[in-house]
Amino acid sequence: MMSIRQRREIKATEVSEDFPAQEENVKLENKLPSGCTSRRLWKILSLTIGGTIALCIGLLTSVYLATLHENDLWFSNIKEVEREISFRTECGLYYSYYKQMLQAPTLVQGFHGLIYDNKTESMKTINLLQRMNIYQEVFLSILYRVLPIQKYLEPVYFYIYTLFGLQAIYVTALYVTSWLLSGTWLSGLLAAFWYVTNRIDTTRVEFTIPLRENWALPFFAIQIAAITYFLRPNLQPLSKRLTLLAIFISTFLFSLTWQFNQFMMLMQALVLFTLDSLDMLPAVKATWLYGIQITSLLLVCILQFFNSMILGSLLISFNLSVLIARKLQKNLKTGSFLNRLGKLLLHLFMVLCLTLFLNNIIKKILNLKSDEHIFKFLKAKFGLGATRDFDANLYLCEEAFGLLPFNTFGRLSDTLLFYAYIFVLSITVIVALVVAFHNLSDSTNQQSMGKMEKGTVDLKPETAYNLIHTILFGFLALSTMRMKYLWTSHMCVFASFGLCSPEIWELLLKSVHLYNPKRICIMRYSVPILILLYLCYKFWPGMMDELSELREFYDPDTVELMNWINSNTPRKAVFAGSMQLLAGVKLCTGRTLTNHPHYEDSSLRERTRAIYQIYAKRAPEEVHALLRSFGTDYVILEDSICYERRHRRGCRLRDLLDIANGHMMDGPGENDPDLKPADHPRFCEEIKRNLPPYMAHFTRVFQNKTFHVYKLSRNK
Repeated sequence: MMSIRQRREIKATEVSEDFPAQEENVKLENKLPSGCTSRRLWKILSLTIGGTIALCIGLLTSVYLATLHENDLWFSNIKEVEREISFRTECGLYYSYYKQMLQAPTLVQGFHGLIYDNKTESMKTINLLQRMNIYQEVFLSILYRVLPIQKYLEPVYFYIYTLFGLQAIYVTALYVTSWLLSGTWLSGLLAAFWYVTNRIDTTRVEFTIPLRENWALPFFAIQIAAITYFLRPNLQPLSKRLTLLAIFISTFLFSLTWQFNQFMMLMQALVLFTLDSLDMLPAVKATWLYGIQITSLLLVCILQFFNSMILGSLLISFNLSVLIARKLQKNLKTGSFLNRLGKLLLHLFMVLCLTLFLNNIIKKILNLKSDEHIFKFLKAKFGLGATRDFDANLYLCEEAFGLLPFNTFGRLSDTLLFYAYIFVLSITVIVALVVAFHNLSDSTNQQSMGKMEKGTVDLKPETAYNLIHTILFGFLALSTMRMKYLWTSHMCVFASFGLCSPEIWELLLKSVHLYNPKRICIMRYSVPILILLYLCYKFWPGMMDELSELREFYDPDTVELMNWINSNTPRKAVFAGSMQLLAGVKLCTGRTLTNHPHYEDSSLRERTRAIYQIYAKRAPEEVHALLRSFGTDYVILEDSICYERRHRRGCRLRDLLDIANGHMMDGPGENDPDLKPADHPRFCEEIKRNLPPYMAHFTRVFQNKTFHVYKLSRNK
């Protein structure tokens, strides 16, 4: 399949005046002349410098990632078909709709083709705007048509440059969040440096460009920055309204661009619920945020032609349950410690029961089964029962859905990020526990919000939010490796904030009896500067070597296959095969597919299981009947799947099919006692022997080292 090889014959040739001035905000502040004017000038200068650095570091990160992508693939030199093949698996499927919109004679015809699509799933007409999150491709295709750039910029470059441009916004948002939390832009600079030096664990945009998370995470980062600012006390009415608008827009765009938005926002809702229950943020602000989440999802639901998976999401059920339970329990935040703890547990139980009740009612009314594979996967993953379900096992056996590898922490430790993160996390967790205990014990102050008498521990609402956020997303990343990008980027923010926070250093110095305002100032600036110098010294040479390493895209077998399909098959031909390969077939050839990698539909999952019988132990006439039931004209067999060695026994695709079919697996090893030997040999192996039972139904029309294409006979 696709690989990267060395190239041949390469010749050398603070953002607004609302930003806080924390105590001892700047090291040089004591040297400034007194007076309101000079302080204001210094504040404006600091904001200007910090804002300029934020924009510059964002743009530099974008250029850096774009250069890596070019150097890895020699993207500017390879053929168009090779560029398209480089968009692997579902990435190619999403990009194909951008290409489809551009190739449509008019925008109206382009929209009609997406709403009434009969090429993505054979013998079915589906609404792609309802089924998939592809409004971003639609928007970009419209922009490309409207803007006068066709003569200067190819469509594919307009697409990938947009994605790399979003990375600039992403890094800038992380920078601003850290700046808001600490009060100094130095922490934002450190967060951005950590993001870049830990690139392997913070982003994968350079090799999975069209992936939905690469569209969504920049808006998620903007939302977190806006929430961080919104949770500050004493906001001016105009600032509050503008911040709520920013939260709504970023939440809406995040929801519109990623099908897993509801699960990420459910984690956010759990953060808000925890903090609200412990009096660590105002209930009114939590209500605003719950409302924004529900409104954003409902608006996306309308744009996606009332997608039932959104209406049946746990997030909507949970947020409604929280608001209902709060109305039913009036005096939740009064009484003694034990009394309040009992009320809190009752409140938690009521919210949980209401959530499950509402969610089940909605799903029964809508007859919703689109997300059942996710819950089967979670049930099996956390040991709540073994399963032979093909879909659940397909996820369980993928490395991306496994536990976070231990070597991740080694890489994060090399940049000192993990050590700094644990240091800051430990201190803030202790502070949060003290504040939570104080709030639950204080029956006279129903909304203390962490504001205590002078000399006691303090935890600001925006800090508390980011603390619980990083903990919950940390658990998510530890359990599912694919979700680590949500945690590691925020890890950069949280660690850099803590090292530049006067409150953290004040608490630490007081605990060792070394407290002094000047020492706080020295520590909060010297430590980050030393880490920045260390990062530059250790990683700058490697980054320069990385930028100078020139490689080339190389996948001749797939290129040969796509060229053959374009030249030797009818435009209306229907192809069956693996989900990953068929996404590329649609992008490169425009042929009709039987199945594809967008797996969030129950009927598609059943269809995929049926198509995958080509790798199971089934009779040729059975396989032929299954394929023809979906209108298949050609089937593509891949040796890399038929003779797979990447996964261990029990996780190979052929093993998953054998188990689901009740057959014993190949090779040495144990089988469950109820599994039986199959009556037929494995189809993908036996068909290559050209035996009469197979030749009666299948004719080989193409073959290379990787792929075998067979044409199906039309006789019954």
